[in-house]
Amino acid sequence: MTTQPPVPRVAVIIPCYEDGELAAGAVASVREREPVELVVVDDGSRDAPTLAALERLEAQGVRVIRHDDNRGLAQARTTGLHATSAPFVFPLDADDEAVAGVLAAMATRLENEPWADVCFGDYFEFGQLELVRAVPSELDPYRLAFTNEYPVSAMFRRSVLEAVDGWRPIDAYEDWHLWMTLAERGTRAIHLGPGHITYRRRLHGSRMLTAARRVHPQLYARLRREHAQLFDDLPAHRRRSTLSLQRKLLYPVVYGGRTRFAWEGRVKTLLDRAGVWTMRR
Repeated sequence: MTTQPPVPRVAVIIPCYEDGELAAGAVASVREREPVELVVVDDGSRDAPTLAALERLEAQGVRVIRHDDNRGLAQARTTGLHATSAPFVFPLDADDEAVAGVLAAMATRLENEPWADVCFGDYFEFGQLELVRAVPSELDPYRLAFTNEYPVSAMFRRSVLEAVDGWRPIDAYEDWHLWMTLAERGTRAIHLGPGHITYRRRLHGSRMLTAARRVHPQLYARLRREHAQLFDDLPAHRRRSTLSLQRKLLYPVVYGGRTRFAWEGRVKTLLDRAGVWTMRR
């Protein structure tokens, strides 16, 4: 009797645009004891190193889907979502890395906690600075109204992503947009546990959020328009938030729609090194 191979529980979607060998590194970082449904979505890359890296991945049996033109991160992820079928979905940027064994742990956690639709956790930032970034223990709409402290890479039930049409284009704020959408729906999330690293985020100057800071007020105004219900309900979210009173008062002042300045990055780095809202590794 022929034994059928196990059906993958997790789909990993890796969007790639001019990421060269970094994309190959992201693929290689996915190491699990169970099968994983992995797809790389080439979002219209044109540079020779990236095209060569993707051809090598295909030769190794990695599934690569190509866009004829650059459609943006949200569309690349959506293409990957539609091209896969596993019940749990984990987006991984091409310049980031997975952590061995964590995908299975997150999938099992969601299987054991049917009330939760998302599992996330702390993550390790490396490159310009190395530290463990602490993530809130629950999905807090009040925090999200002013800043996004939730990770790019989390594990989502496919059903919840399909219910909200996945990621929608909003320049570099696709993830913040998604988290706001989930918070408005009352989606419940579960933390894998303090200190459990769920992925490795590479810090380098070319990340999309770096450029987005220059037009942050405009992008934030759009988020407010598209998530009017979240902001209408802000007093109730504030009462329920587990933030300390001091931080509840500071968030609208420190974050929100105010202009971001270049020197803030240097201040943030100093605060990170001091362990403010982070955990030193």
